[in-house]
Amino acid sequence: MKTVFILFVAIISSLGLQAQQVNQVPMVMVTGEGIVKVAPDQVTIKSRIEHEGDDAVEVKRKNDVVVDKVIKYLKSEGIPEKNIQTDYVNLNKNYNYNEKTYSYAANQSISIKLEDLKKYEKIMSGLLDAGLNRIDGIQFKSSEIEKHKSEARKKAVLDAQRKAKEYTAPLNQSIGKAISISENEVNYFPPMYRGMEMMKASSDAGEQQTLAPGEMEVSAKVTVGFELK
Repeated sequence: MKTVFILFVAIISSLGLQAQQVNQVPMVMVTGEGIVKVAPDQVTIKSRIEHEGDDAVEVKRKNDVVVDKVIKYLKSEGIPEKNIQTDYVNLNKNYNYNEKTYSYAANQSISIKLEDLKKYEKIMSGLLDAGLNRIDGIQFKSSEIEKHKSEARKKAVLDAQRKAKEYTAPLNQSIGKAISISENEVNYFPPMYRGMEMMKASSDAGEQQTLAPGEMEVSAKVTVGFELK
């Protein structure tokens, strides 16, 4: 038992000595950033159906009729059920203090994900024809976001290496292998529009274009410790 205890103490002491040696290695710590610009290939439409009136049952019925038309239209256009999501359903009772009367407002929010941006104009037109009366906003996305995050991380590490070389070169020193790497953050900034951006009509197709996807930005930051030589 005594022999086992001595061996255990020896191992702990050895690990402590190794840790001290690592901490004593001269290092240069830098933070690198990588940014990837991405053209979106998907869009999510935040839509809402709402009606107001004096009778709660009638208001709710009108809203349900339009919701049913909207969902049936989307399915007829080949939009998968998983891409049609009800965010919330409300029925509110409101009081008018001036007229001393009550009114009711029914609304239902539906998120619609389109995996083909070319369908946007047709789908929007069909939604309005079905009775949808409000668009709260649209959000662009990428189907390969994880791939772009990985690329941003690689760029961040290389950026850190470049900075470390810039810091050490004026001192006539150099960097060795990376001793530590820690990820600070990975951000994904898809463009979000609260309205539809109107653009000039296409002279070739003779149709009005109302969608401007632009670019998304994926960024990553890492802190890397390099051996200082």
